[in-house]
Amino acid sequence: MMKNRKLKNSELSRKTIEQAKEAPKTPLLLVLDNIRSLNNIGSVFRTSDAFFIERVYLCGITAIPPHRDIQKTALGATESVAWEYRKDTTELIRELITQNVDVWAIEQTEGAVFLNDYSPKPASKTAFILGNEVKGVQQEVIDIAQQVIEIPQEGVKHSLNIAVTAGIVCWDFFQKYSKV
Repeated sequence: MMKNRKLKNSELSRKTIEQAKEAPKTPLLLVLDNIRSLNNIGSVFRTSDAFFIERVYLCGITAIPPHRDIQKTALGATESVAWEYRKDTTELIRELITQNVDVWAIEQTEGAVFLNDYSPKPASKTAFILGNEVKGVQQEVIDIAQQVIEIPQEGVKHSLNIAVTAGIVCWDFFQKYSKV
């Protein structure tokens, strides 16, 4: 007796790229602040596709599609997720704030709000800033962000891979926002 039969791709009722582009989006923007790993960038695109994230901003040294190493992990999500390159992360953050976007850095700082205590504002657009794999979010970017979210961690290491972090915060936002 088969208890949990694995579904075939044809049974998943996935949208086409065109349908995905037209579908209502989760009002979340991801800002990648100087991400160096092309695989991490691709993974963020794939996560963004899964949760219908509105837009991904690629800033500073963050590579842009098309690139085969981004595609290796994005699996085509660069086609279904809106994205934009910006040279200067601080300029972008200032612009988003003037557009009434609620801007949060994802980092470990004094006064950070733990993710489990974070609640999205109803009917508001939010941006999460994700930082470099070694240095994290730049201090000058943290200084202009409106608040900081920290993912509580108990282990020996004091950080998570950026792609893992993106998955955690996107899922958290997606499920909390659907309840507000």
